[in-house]
Amino acid sequence: MKLFILLLAPAVAFADGDPARGEKRFEECAACHSLESGASSGVGPSLKGVFERTAAELPTFQYSPAMRRSRIKWTPRSLDEFIADPQKMVPANRMPYAGMPEARDREDLIAYLLKAAK
Repeated sequence: MKLFILLLAPAVAFADGDPARGEKRFEECAACHSLESGASSGVGPSLKGVFERTAAELPTFQYSPAMRRSRIKWTPRSLDEFIADPQKMVPANRMPYAGMPEARDREDLIAYLLKAAK
């Protein structure tokens, strides 16, 4: 039972975020990312199903060598760390984004993605 609770803890923490505020935060992401399956703007991969896959897994997007080598399993916690500072987590990745420094903003964004990216 304790293991089950520990496994749920990361998702529960992000469930406290505000999806409505997260949707506003996603406007920054939408310039490069879609929430439609298989859709890509050519700049970034689709985020549809992001919490069910490993980084650089979509065959429809050309990922950087750094991202392909990362082998990150996308969870709310790993996405939180990545969004905070993409270059720190995956040096030499091609995502042209400086990061989202405010934890509350990331919590809201991830709460939105947990619902919208299913």
